[in-house]
Parts: sequence; structure tokens; C-alpha cells
Amino acid sequence: MPKAEKVSLLVVNVDGTLTDGKIYIDQDGNEIKSFYAQDGPALRMLMDAGIRVAFLTGRTSRSVEKIASELGVTDLFQGAEDKFAVLSGLLAKFNLGLSEVAFIGDDLTDLPLIRQVGFSFAPANARSVVREFAGFVTKADGGEGAVAEICEKILRQQGKWDELLSGYL
Repeated sequence: MPKAEKVSLLVVNVDGTLTDGKIYIDQDGNEIKSFYAQDGPALRMLMDAGIRVAFLTGRTSRSVEKIASELGVTDLFQGAEDKFAVLSGLLAKFNLGLSEVAFIGDDLTDLPLIRQVGFSFAPANARSVVREFAGFVTKADGGEGAVAEICEKILRQQGKWDELLSGYL
């Protein structure tokens, strides 16, 4: 299994990882998504440890903008048709290599990143082919703590978990 010692950037697909993948559309066409409350503090801990976080999704939604803003995630990419092109831009922006990137995704459009980054994750309920290629499959489903699980895993492998956790004790 790949190790997360080198991870400097976590790229998170949104639908199916931060959410359970269900998309509700009300009678006025507004999109409604459900985010798991424990993922937010875990992402903040990761950022407190100096690891950048980016959200990358093929859809566009105001709720994703709101959650990114609330969490302090400034690298938000919505409506991305070519996720690898977006990742390439992030690599250039932060002067990073693929080995320094962790990614979590759940669907076919995530496979190019799953297969190329240094540390790849899939939630337990990801498509089977995505789970096959991911370096690590979480115990939690997407939208049910999968992101919090990987944040903890990265922080533990980098030896930063205990120090950051002490701020909550």
C-alpha cells in the first residue's frame, strides 16, 4: 500500500465522496446535497498541518461553493470535464509532483487521477473498478465519513495526528 508521507495536496472529488452521491433537485431546479459533518473538521486538521485541499467535481453547485467557503477551501473546481487537466494546473501552481498528491474519487471519471497520483483512495461504496485501482479503500462510504477517514490516515502516516488531536483534548 502506498504511503502518505509525501502528501502535500489532497484533491477531493465531491459527489460520492464528500456526499453520498445522491443529488436532490427541488421543483425550482435547486440542487440539494448532504455533506457529512465529521469531514469538515478533519479537512481543517489536514489544512492546519500544512496540506493543501482542493475540491474537484464535474458538476456545478452552489452548495459546493458554500461548503468550500465554510471550510476555507480556496481551490474549488466545478464543471470539470477533464479532471487530469485541472490536476496538472494544480501541480504547476504549487510546484508539486504526482507523488505528492492524494486523491479520493468514486466513479469512472475519477480513474485517470486514481491511477496516477501518489496516494489514491476510494470510499467503500465506490464503483468496483475504482476500488480495484485505488491504493486504499475506506471502511466508510462516501458521504458517511470516508473523507475524515483518509484525512486521519494521512495525518497518522505523517506523524502529525497526535499533535493536532491534542488541540481537541
